[in-house]
Amino acid sequence: MNAPLQDVSTLPIDAIDVSDATLYQQDAWRPYFARLRAEDPVHWSENDVFGGFWSVARFEDITAVDGNHEAFSSEPAITIGDYGDDLPVRQFIAMDPPIHDVQRAAVQGVVAPRNLADMEALIRQRVSDILDGLPVGESFNWVEKVSINLTTQMLATIFDFPFEDRHKLPYWSDMATSLPEIAGSDGDVDERTAALHECLAYFTELWHQRKNNPPDTMDLISLLATNPKTQEMVDDPLEYLGNLVLLIVGGNDTTRNSITGGVLALNQNPDEYAKLKADPSLIPSMVSEVIRWQTPLMHMRRIATRDVELGGKTIRKGDKVVMWYLSGNHDETAIERPNDFIIDRKNPRYHLSFGFGIHRCMGNRLGEMQLRILWEEILKRFSHVEVVGQPERVLSNFVRGYSSLPVVLHT
Repeated sequence: MNAPLQDVSTLPIDAIDVSDATLYQQDAWRPYFARLRAEDPVHWSENDVFGGFWSVARFEDITAVDGNHEAFSSEPAITIGDYGDDLPVRQFIAMDPPIHDVQRAAVQGVVAPRNLADMEALIRQRVSDILDGLPVGESFNWVEKVSINLTTQMLATIFDFPFEDRHKLPYWSDMATSLPEIAGSDGDVDERTAALHECLAYFTELWHQRKNNPPDTMDLISLLATNPKTQEMVDDPLEYLGNLVLLIVGGNDTTRNSITGGVLALNQNPDEYAKLKADPSLIPSMVSEVIRWQTPLMHMRRIATRDVELGGKTIRKGDKVVMWYLSGNHDETAIERPNDFIIDRKNPRYHLSFGFGIHRCMGNRLGEMQLRILWEEILKRFSHVEVVGQPERVLSNFVRGYSSLPVVLHT
């Protein structure tokens, strides 16, 4: 499936398959989606890994699918591929109402406005400690030293996870979507199974330690364990593990890769970087533009519950429908100059990176706050975060991520 990429302009439209993870590892996806948006915005593909599926490429069509959970079900998975026969987990983002609503509501409090306000000082202290420990004037990997470090510390906070073991969290996150049949990745099924069993065992022990906590204890495990509607979830290991994976990936991959993507985008657009330095009040707008430009989770999948007309095509009951947020965020009919990185857009939060409808990202404000504080502190300390080499991108059609970005800091 991951053969050398062809020139998309020479491909028949029917031959375009945007599930090929190589497109994203090589950052070669733009002309593929441009052709789909122009010529076939609701596009049928088939391959040996994922079977047949519809790719939805335009902003308006994506919101039509994402906003209609009755016609387009999230069950049983949100990736193009299913979650693997080794561990067929269940999670609330891959459920429909009413179960989705009950489980989401149980953990929503951890990102409620009051709790976020209480977390701001802690995030700023952690950001300051990380930045003050970085080498100046010598190359290092921004992904490892900053992006992973900061998001792992925040994950440990919202789970109240033992800080000395926090390195396990990003590993479990990476393992969750690491298989070819899930997201086109190149992970090993035995390693993934072992890692997720370790994750389940660790968190099961935490659950039993916390099941008698006061119901207003604001960590994700206590919230699930003490809520009358979710307090028995631990007895269904595949559902408990599925929701752990959801919360870990949601709290890790999205922010982590936007932290890296922001540095890369500003270096690729030096006029915008200069604009930011001249006016730090643009940071919140810049953060939203980074999240649009990066689109850290590139797609979500649905299953048609009945025959549906979309974009002039008849989608049959049972068909897979893949909403490509990455393409919607670059749709010329919805966003002005979508291929340009512009930190002072008129409506910077008008994007699809958080999804749309009942499954809209629960932790979007926490992610934005981490990015805002990080850039406030960067601008206080450094004149420039300079990218000094090419980014290394992960192999996935789901997570638009980085494994390495070499940078040098200048004061």
